[in-house]
Amino acid sequence: MHNLFGTKHLIILAICLVLIPVAYFFARKLKYEKMIKLMLYIGIISETIKIFYFTITNEDKLFGVLPKSDLPFHLCSIQILFIIVLNVSQNKKLKDMLISFMMPSCLIGAFMALLIATDSSRNGSIIITIQYFTYHMALIVFALYLMTSKEQKPTFKSYTSCLKMLLILMFFAFYINSLVYDGSVIGNGEDKINFMYVAGPPQKGLPFLNEDNGWLSYICRYALIIITAITLFYIKPIVLAVKEKIGAVKKGAEVAADIEQALEKAEDTVEETENV
Repeated sequence: MHNLFGTKHLIILAICLVLIPVAYFFARKLKYEKMIKLMLYIGIISETIKIFYFTITNEDKLFGVLPKSDLPFHLCSIQILFIIVLNVSQNKKLKDMLISFMMPSCLIGAFMALLIATDSSRNGSIIITIQYFTYHMALIVFALYLMTSKEQKPTFKSYTSCLKMLLILMFFAFYINSLVYDGSVIGNGEDKINFMYVAGPPQKGLPFLNEDNGWLSYICRYALIIITAITLFYIKPIVLAVKEKIGAVKKGAEVAADIEQALEKAEDTVEETENV
């Protein structure tokens, strides 16, 4: 049994920390079209491995049906759907909205997935371990690529667009969890329906991110962590937008003062003319 932050997990994390910058070094040389196509291939291969692995390992219980808990509706796996849109859509507004969301969500979400690795990725066969960690490393590299490419410059609008997308996905997660939940869990209960972790924590015994005080307390803290992380990611354009707003207000006040001063001078001129 390989525990979270056990020897095996720490060794894999160390390997990931070495491979991510190496992969990014090569990825940043690719054109945007080639990069999103490469990510599409990685996503397809990753999901194919998942489908066959979890279908086969649960064959005795589910008779060749993929467990509902392994549908691609988690934050990291749903990125594949977004990558497909980036490859085929001609709608720039839609693609800009997706990129605004994918930059922080791929970077932060995939990094957290490496830290809080699933039980199956730590204790499953080597193929699922490689699939899990390789896919999440690819998402981090892709996020770094988007952040440093000229495809989109992070702005305050990107920040608000990201929050809107997050809100949509949160509601989507609530609904999809209810749609696919059938009242049962698989194995030891770790495979319960919990897409995007809105139904409960990703792991038991986590500090702060737990249900010790009930689900409502958990979901509020979970939302706080996500919003804080996204805000920190976009902190530079947020600060610039605030400074620009303050500068605009000051400039407006200065213009108003100049107009008032000009009016006073005009009144003085009129009075002098009348006296003459």
